[in-house]
Amino acid sequence: METQIKHYENKLAFEMDPSDLFDALNNGEKVIALDARKAFGYEAEHIPGAINIPHREMTIESTKHLDKEILYVTYCDGIGCNASTKGALNMTRLGFKVKELMGGIEWWKFDGYATEGTNGKQVGLKIECAC
Repeated sequence: METQIKHYENKLAFEMDPSDLFDALNNGEKVIALDARKAFGYEAEHIPGAINIPHREMTIESTKHLDKEILYVTYCDGIGCNASTKGALNMTRLGFKVKELMGGIEWWKFDGYATEGTNGKQVGLKIECAC
């Protein structure tokens, strides 16, 4: 039983689902969605407020403007893509606090959340600032 508990605790320490990310963004937590896909994927559609740093371009130089006190939640297309895993690994190696979004933008949309970009879906639950 103890091994199973540890397994699930470890899993939750490194992964987040779309609902948890949506709540964190709406509650003003120190969290940023990080799209680890190439720029054209981000430009077409992304999570509102997300930043884009393709996993292949994550370096000390390309991330020097980022705050290391913030949690970055990496994502990509979905379960058929591993850019979010590669991005999470790269960002962790660069000294950032990171979690990976389960299911990527595919599950984000499946859960009914709005997206931005040239193909963004403005219908759905939106992230709203209460300030």
